[in-house]
Amino acid sequence: METAINKILKSKKSKELTLRYGEFFSGPGGLGLGASKASLEVDGIKVSFAHEWVNDIDLDSCHTYYKNVMKDHGKTFHGDIREFDFNKLTPVDAFAYGFPCNDFSIVGEHKGFNGEYGPLYTYGIKVLNKFNPVFFLAENVGGLASANQGKAFKAILSDLSQAGKHGYDIVPHLYKFEEYGVPQARHRIIMIGIRRDLGVRFKVPRPTHNSTNFVTSLDAINKPRIKKDAHNNELTKQSAQVIERLKYIKPGKNVWDCEDDMPEHLRINSKKTRLSQIYKRLDPNKPSYTITGSGGGGTHGYHWDEDRALTNRERARLQTFPDDFVFEGSKESVRKQIGMAVSPKMAEILFNSVLKCLAGVEYPSINARWEDWDQ
Repeated sequence: METAINKILKSKKSKELTLRYGEFFSGPGGLGLGASKASLEVDGIKVSFAHEWVNDIDLDSCHTYYKNVMKDHGKTFHGDIREFDFNKLTPVDAFAYGFPCNDFSIVGEHKGFNGEYGPLYTYGIKVLNKFNPVFFLAENVGGLASANQGKAFKAILSDLSQAGKHGYDIVPHLYKFEEYGVPQARHRIIMIGIRRDLGVRFKVPRPTHNSTNFVTSLDAINKPRIKKDAHNNELTKQSAQVIERLKYIKPGKNVWDCEDDMPEHLRINSKKTRLSQIYKRLDPNKPSYTITGSGGGGTHGYHWDEDRALTNRERARLQTFPDDFVFEGSKESVRKQIGMAVSPKMAEILFNSVLKCLAGVEYPSINARWEDWDQ
């Protein structure tokens, strides 16, 4: 039976297939690093990815991506995608983007491309229409499914499925990263669409980890221990009050859990909100809670034993970035980059799964969360 890989190779007249890779909202390179590590060899055919271009509005992220992932291959475009000249882009076979979700309010009016600041997901659709890549991967927060009473999610899926010359068969799923060996409870909606003319439907890879074998915070940070002179490993200066407060907070607990044991001057008086991550320590026997890229005091992530915030290198390990991956920019810029990134390990698993689908290679899979959404 002819596979999608064979169909693609017919036009290339080669036994080696290099899928040209493009990415928007690329951040420091979590998705891109995963793509660079993914590859497959089947029936004498080697399939892999090569970076063609990426774009991000954050300059430090662009520098980080170029230094660690591009390595003089392909182009990194810095700037606001809403002002970007798409004529600068060259054809790609694979496209990925983790589009921001901070404004879906105009989806209900369905302004799409015609809106002054149309939903940013539409800029990915422009890529699909322009280049008809073999597949795309789109990533977003779990809350996307409930935005605008679920109308935003359905509209996005519908628009993506109709994009390009042939349209895309899309499989959306809520992935729990800790179930795939990532030492962090990070839950994201990922939509993978394969071009319809190829006759291939993506299969969600079966989780490999559960509560009996999760990769823990301790495993990630201490095995092996991070070298003191490692890049991006600077300690955060803690005030005497924060250090004293942390002494009352147990592993896996936050400031609210332990306030009854605290002296009055260490408690946080907030009647508006009680965010669960405020001064929350990691539990060394569980995956980390979600690492974030922004937020004020108390949201930096805290060591389970030492009375301090995590270093950026420790955060990077919880995101599965290798220690030789050097983030560019100030300490706060690096924190933001790490928190906004997709785990490279999770990305590699997904890209490898796509390659297997294209090659007709079976692997353990499960039903998608939204298996029967209306295409």
